[in-house]
Amino acid sequence: MSTLQHAARIAWKDLRIELRSKEIIFTMMFFGGLLAVIYSYVFPTNLDMIKLAVPGMLWVTIAFAGTIGLSRAFDRERENDTMRALLLAPIPRISVFLGKAVAIAVLVLLVALVIVPMLVLLLDVPLFDNPGPLLISLLLGAIGFAVIGSVFSAALIKVRSRDVLLPVIIYPLLVPLFMAGTSITAGLLAGDSEKVGFWMGFLGLYDAAFLVVSLWIFESMVIE
Repeated sequence: MSTLQHAARIAWKDLRIELRSKEIIFTMMFFGGLLAVIYSYVFPTNLDMIKLAVPGMLWVTIAFAGTIGLSRAFDRERENDTMRALLLAPIPRISVFLGKAVAIAVLVLLVALVIVPMLVLLLDVPLFDNPGPLLISLLLGAIGFAVIGSVFSAALIKVRSRDVLLPVIIYPLLVPLFMAGTSITAGLLAGDSEKVGFWMGFLGLYDAAFLVVSLWIFESMVIE
């Protein structure tokens, strides 16, 4: 079997477990929905001000909800000591990384697809006016988040204070991703296609660069 086939099997294993338990996805959706409800109460009802604030609301919610899912996804491997089994399996270790990253990206994207309608419903913002570019930006954001998060979450799997260290380590690396996502969403609301195009290209290059780096360092970081 090829590296991608092994990765697909690992991703399907994680997603199948989540489909049965629904523990991670429900926690992420509940937290994201709670933030959306809080935003609807604490922010002013002026539409122009809401348009300026909604991009930040969306991507901050994705960041926090995604971190919950990222941490819990690797807790299962730690509790059952299955990470060792995955690394000892006769498959490329890159497949382990890709499979975990794909599963996390799917969960983050599903949560984002729930948060967006909630923000539209509660705050009455026209996020659905450009669904195509918005969906692409959410997909690229989920991929970048999962790629970076998978590497460091796997590396910290045996560390006791990993729940504290993980956000401290990954958030500085994710700042460009959230800046790009926020700028794309703001550009879509403002009708600025040039801004959307620039930041969409930046987000794609960001994902590609960190994917290459992550594939290069994953094995050494997990072994150490």
